[in-house]
Amino acid sequence: MGAVERNGYRFEPEYSVINQKGAIHVYNKGEFLEEIKFTFSGEFPQLEQIEQLIDSYCDQREI
Repeated sequence: MGAVERNGYRFEPEYSVINQKGAIHVYNKGEFLEEIKFTFSGEFPQLEQIEQLIDSYCDQREI
């Protein structure tokens, strides 16, 4: 699962299968802004879940 770019922002997901936790690191123009934490079940987070988290983040901040 690679990085997602939206309107100059870069979202880099990472996750731990053992802990069933993940995070999306948010960057703007190469500068780290914040981390969106989430949990999941199974072998890896679903792409749809990652996209929903990114969409929500962008909607809340009018990106």
